[in-house]
Amino acid sequence: MSNPLLKLTDVETYIGGSHILRGVDLEIHPGEVVALMGRNGVGKTTTLRSITGVLPVRAGSIMLAGQPIEQLPIDVRARAGLGYVPQGRDIFPHLTVEENLQIGLVVHGRKGAAARSALDRVFALFPVLKEMLSRKGGVLSGGQQQQLAIGRALLTDPKLLILDEPTEGIQPSIIDQIGDTLKKLKAPRAPQSALDQAARDVAEIKQAVQQLRREHSLAILLVEQFVDFCREVADRFYAMDRGAVVISGPIATLTDEVVKEHLQV
Repeated sequence: MSNPLLKLTDVETYIGGSHILRGVDLEIHPGEVVALMGRNGVGKTTTLRSITGVLPVRAGSIMLAGQPIEQLPIDVRARAGLGYVPQGRDIFPHLTVEENLQIGLVVHGRKGAAARSALDRVFALFPVLKEMLSRKGGVLSGGQQQQLAIGRALLTDPKLLILDEPTEGIQPSIIDQIGDTLKKLKAPRAPQSALDQAARDVAEIKQAVQQLRREHSLAILLVEQFVDFCREVADRFYAMDRGAVVISGPIATLTDEVVKEHLQV
């Protein structure tokens, strides 16, 4: 296997006086999709914020493409190849879809043919964005906002794309119900309910992640509660509990027994 693109070794992070991450070890290789899983409050988002520099690490190392980044500022880490789509998406609701995307291009300094090529790639992954360029970000559905946030992050040309709960606010509360709806979507039809729209949003994001994995164009670190989503898009998984990784392996080893022991409330 190739050298890790991202490698965390014995990472310790505190928030105030609270010890949150306790010796986290994690690695991601080029072209991989890795799911970081666990119950609420076990340290998943803190891990992502430690990687991106939003939170400082107290001890341990974070290596990106063989270089230590744990002491670097957030903007330097981003320019080094980290693309981050946080929980809540953080799009600009009063700007149009086109203006939101242009921000991604400006940040990376992409112009002319390079910018057009990058936009074409985003539109190929998320066709709905091309149809809604003039709409304000705030009027999009939750799933469309998530597609916009991912598309904007891709325009910065990241080596590693970090997604924190990409289906949050999209999926209905009853997971089985959305799973049934996703199965029905094999036969195209017009949306008939909010459930159908939510399922379509999840399906679009899932397909985009799968396409990026097939292209081996970048690595993806995914925090996600929706187990079936992880099983369909990820290559490997890590499960956390109480600030540490307690089990990891190929996604095929994410059995119902593992889910019951480490993920279910």
